[in-house]
Amino acid sequence: MAAPGLSCTPTERGSPESQPRVRGCSERADRFQQTWIWAPALWLTAWAQREARGILFCSTLLREQWIRAKYERQEFTHLEKQEPYSAGYREGFLWKRGRDNGQFLSRKFVLTEREGALKYFNRNDAKEPKAIMKIEHLNATFQPAKIGHPHGLQVTYLKDNSTRNIFVYHEDGKMVDWFNALRAARFHYLQVAFPGASDADLVPKLSRNYLKEGYMEKTGPKQTEGFRKRWFTMDDRRLMYFKDPLDAFARGEVFIGSRESGYTVLDGLPPSTQGHHWPHGITIVTPERKFLLACETESEQRAWVEAFRKVVDRPMLPQEYAVEAHFKHKP
Repeated sequence: MAAPGLSCTPTERGSPESQPRVRGCSERADRFQQTWIWAPALWLTAWAQREARGILFCSTLLREQWIRAKYERQEFTHLEKQEPYSAGYREGFLWKRGRDNGQFLSRKFVLTEREGALKYFNRNDAKEPKAIMKIEHLNATFQPAKIGHPHGLQVTYLKDNSTRNIFVYHEDGKMVDWFNALRAARFHYLQVAFPGASDADLVPKLSRNYLKEGYMEKTGPKQTEGFRKRWFTMDDRRLMYFKDPLDAFARGEVFIGSRESGYTVLDGLPPSTQGHHWPHGITIVTPERKFLLACETESEQRAWVEAFRKVVDRPMLPQEYAVEAHFKHKP
């Protein structure tokens, strides 16, 4: 049985080749995620959201597990066979990358909706968690290439209003179960936080992919320091830069507001700029200062400028003004 509203090709089921191809039929994908909110949607909405944005679905793991859930385990048509994503509690062991030594070690993780948090413990017998990640600010996205594992997941949360990353994986498809459990917890949180919102409005907020990631060069606030190569991540209106893609903490964060609030993105660098090794410049103008960046290739420059302008051209939401105010008062 095909998923309603999602049959985009005539091929029939049972293999990756028969997976519905959503590219070019995002309208049907949107209808799907507005119709099915629970277990099938937890599997598919992350995929449908990528495709609805015109981004090629990149996780073989999610695709494989979606096919298995639908055709092999028949979770979509037999409620009793569904993984209890909505149970409100989940615990288990995941391989977590160490912040300092970069080694992956087994750590106990506990997801509890009652406490509104995902926690992990450094020891099996530890009574206090090493970290508490509030569901309110939590995001999860598959990053197999970055982590170097087909089941690699990047979990991002806010600590003291700054972004913190952890990188985890599991040896089999259970990583998808964790991913869906986190999305279910987010769904329940958003239902309480926004009681008047429809399910279709909440589903796109369950998890998000980064608008753009990659290396660029940057200079300091005085614009006299040399340019240094950094890994940049554009997460909605937060532009973060890291020394290494797998760093736990960003070296710095920049808030990108709207054009109406005085934010602009320009091709190129000021004529007097020196010290950059890469030739394709970008200037981000904020009410406080200019940020000078350089890309290695023209195609990368165009891609970054497009990502920045999509954010700048979008009006700011009321809650985003509070985030902007925090950035302005950062020490």
